[in-house]
Amino acid sequence: MTWTLVIHGGAGKLDSEMVSPDQDAGARAGLSNALDAGSAVLADGGSALDAVEAAVRVLEDDPHFNSGRGAVFTHDGTLELDAAIMDGRTRAAGAVAAATATRNPVGLARAILDDGRHVFLAGKGADVFSRDRDLPQADADWFATDERRRQFAEFQSDGGGFDVDMKYGTVGAVACDAHGHVAAATSTGGVTGKRWGRIGDSPVIGAGTFADDRACAVSCTGSGEFFLRIGVGHEIAARVRLSGESLQVAADAVLAEVKALGGTGGVIVAGPDGAMAWGFNTVGMYRGTASSAGSRIVAIYANEPA
Repeated sequence: MTWTLVIHGGAGKLDSEMVSPDQDAGARAGLSNALDAGSAVLADGGSALDAVEAAVRVLEDDPHFNSGRGAVFTHDGTLELDAAIMDGRTRAAGAVAAATATRNPVGLARAILDDGRHVFLAGKGADVFSRDRDLPQADADWFATDERRRQFAEFQSDGGGFDVDMKYGTVGAVACDAHGHVAAATSTGGVTGKRWGRIGDSPVIGAGTFADDRACAVSCTGSGEFFLRIGVGHEIAARVRLSGESLQVAADAVLAEVKALGGTGGVIVAGPDGAMAWGFNTVGMYRGTASSAGSRIVAIYANEPA
């Protein structure tokens, strides 16, 4: 039973000056817990789709990351949650944007996928669908944390500018299961200070999330506007499928294009043969991987071993 799991918790200005010792330790523990959850599914012969959902749920419940509990505040002091999930077997997908009350947004995306009538729900409709499906709900006090309130106050005192450093990124997972199927899931609270119903790449199929058994599964994090313009997830998969590039070569090439346009961020990738890759053009990315071979990595900074 050969399987691979790769996760991320956001890329950005993550260095020893930005990340406190407590944040470092907490984030590493959260990444490790997410690897445990996804690995348990895969080691039991479960699907890649179930594994990525399980891993992302753990990260959504961990306040060290910008997704679910721990999501950042919008310009108006509200919380808007985005997520997507995709099955590489059939390219079935579910996505949600600007949800406000679903405890695990990735679970809402999965419910949309399983329902099958639509791919993408947003705002009030997404919240109604969530309640109709009896998904666990939570109020703003669950999602908001003291640290995010502090950051929002800092944002306001600085004049309310956009979080150009993308310091508080996204979470995601990609996997290949023992049957050679791949899947991807991504979840985010967006960008501190976002306005006008802004939606980034995370919930957009083909941009921040994509999976195709003919190529690979991809989850992205970073400057969403640039990832949207390039269609990063689909672009990486297309290079793998149509040009025969390796996962790493394709990921590096597309991230170079993101950088050339002025964007920053990172990607994680899993192939149907169990191969994996990640790449980022920032000083750090919360990341981890586990496999049936027993290998396991949890890392944050660029200078940590690959």
